[in-house]
Amino acid sequence: MTAIQRAKGMQDVLPEERRYWDLITEKATELAHRYGFQRIDLPILEYTELYQRGVGEGSDFFVQKEMYTLEESEGVTLTMRPEFTAGFMRAYIQNGMSSWPQPVKLYTIGPAFRRERQQAGRYRQHSQFNCEILGEVDPAADVEVMMLAMNLYRSLGFQGLTFQLNSTGCPVCKPAYVQKLTEYLAQHLDKLADIDKERIQRNPLRVLDSKEPGMEVLLADAPHIIDSLCDDCEAHFTDLRGLLDALDQSYSINFRLVRGIDYYTKTVFEVWAEGIGAQAAVCGGGRYDGLAEDIGGPSTPGVGFGSGIERIVLSMQEAGIAPLAPAQPTVLVAHFGGATKEAAVQLTFQLRAAGIGARLAFSRDKRSMKSQMREANKHDIQTVLIVGEAELEQGAVMVRPLDGGEQTLVKLTDVLAYLKK
Repeated sequence: MTAIQRAKGMQDVLPEERRYWDLITEKATELAHRYGFQRIDLPILEYTELYQRGVGEGSDFFVQKEMYTLEESEGVTLTMRPEFTAGFMRAYIQNGMSSWPQPVKLYTIGPAFRRERQQAGRYRQHSQFNCEILGEVDPAADVEVMMLAMNLYRSLGFQGLTFQLNSTGCPVCKPAYVQKLTEYLAQHLDKLADIDKERIQRNPLRVLDSKEPGMEVLLADAPHIIDSLCDDCEAHFTDLRGLLDALDQSYSINFRLVRGIDYYTKTVFEVWAEGIGAQAAVCGGGRYDGLAEDIGGPSTPGVGFGSGIERIVLSMQEAGIAPLAPAQPTVLVAHFGGATKEAAVQLTFQLRAAGIGARLAFSRDKRSMKSQMREANKHDIQTVLIVGEAELEQGAVMVRPLDGGEQTLVKLTDVLAYLKK
């Protein structure tokens, strides 16, 4: 290592950007509680088998070796979570949540880890806001998580928001559709990129999401899964659209919309926004009714979404949405060392306890007042309180406004009232 630097694919969230994070997590938490969700925190490390059985070994996590896996003794391996949903379902089953009042509505905010190619808004450690409803098949549950996602972006100031919507069917109807899609693609193998030929072998639905040149035209004539839905999936999709219509919520049927993980069934969706460049999708989710059985548990329906905080921050910046800067101290307490320093420390903490933001001028030795005034100007201080020996003898402090007003001697007992006024 030639220089001190962070690991590849990681990031430092500096104060200027942290204010975006604080706003996002504040809005997300408030909305989740308003919708009746409860917070849960999941471990970062899970047994690798959870993701092998839940996410699927045909997913990019395994095929492209994107997961960070640790080898323990006796052949046991642990994996740093690449996504949240499998962990939610594991926690639901292991902690006996099926005995709780149903459905169980949970959310969390935390990091996930993927060894993937770096690009704007994507990091190998990224944070997500996730909401899940477990134990409910009603399409109204789908609408609930969808509208929570939609209203999060509305509350942050995004414009032109709409849903992209599709159904991926279920184990009853999906296999027949996958066969139709595979047969169609087999007729055009000479036009497919190598990555799409590989996808046909492990997960043909992922070809629908291909960004390779020429695929827009080729897939225009591909069969649509909603033409192959079983009665249950068709009824679910019809009810879902009816509920969105009743809310006067705009959406578009996107026949190419799929998710990159194997456990999705029926509903899949994304939230799209205007004014954020080519990447219109800001978050996505869907239903995963077979996940519990995949990981060895009892049948448990579920629906949810995840939204990457880094992606939201980037989208806000692209859309020109800036949160207000957090309030900073407007008072600086200056001193001349010795007894005046002790009195300045006491006064500073009294101000803070009373709700007034205050900075203390640090100095191990005696420091010039000119230097302390320069510090005040650098931090946009409005008022400097000077604790000198003469002021201390009088039980007072010199109040010097930095807006050009005259300085005033104020009794220490009256300083709080004076500043608040």
